[in-house]
Amino acid sequence: MTILYFFLRFFASINSKKISKSLRILLFIGLIIFAVLFAIAGKFLLTLPLTIASLALLKLKGLSLFQLISLYRLIQTLRNTGRFSFNNKNSSNVSSMTTLEAYKILNLEPSENLTKEMVNKAYVNIQKKIHPDISPETARLSAIVNEAKEVVLKDLS
Repeated sequence: MTILYFFLRFFASINSKKISKSLRILLFIGLIIFAVLFAIAGKFLLTLPLTIASLALLKLKGLSLFQLISLYRLIQTLRNTGRFSFNNKNSSNVSSMTTLEAYKILNLEPSENLTKEMVNKAYVNIQKKIHPDISPETARLSAIVNEAKEVVLKDLS
């Protein structure tokens, strides 16, 4: 009984942020261990949800799981249109982006009655996730999104 008393007293005196961080790290390590154990046992389908759950606990450079999924969708859209590749570092800056591609990159519908503010809001939401200050590897993506914004704004005027 006295051990429980001292444990609860110690637990109450710890900073809540420290408890949250420690619990997050403990859960992350536990989920990774379970994912590895399931992979060794041959239960590969069970490793995927554990890995995704562990990524949600771990925020890499301020990116949450939803932002990572959104960034992945943006990269796939750009790859499908031939606008982005990880391997060509010396790509030319000459652009032939169509207005339809620009709307798709900004997650906007051309059929909607868009305003300049709506375009800028969509642009800012994407730039928050891929700005080069957050991750230097996304500089090319940021340039493509800048170009898409300019194409859409030119189309609106």
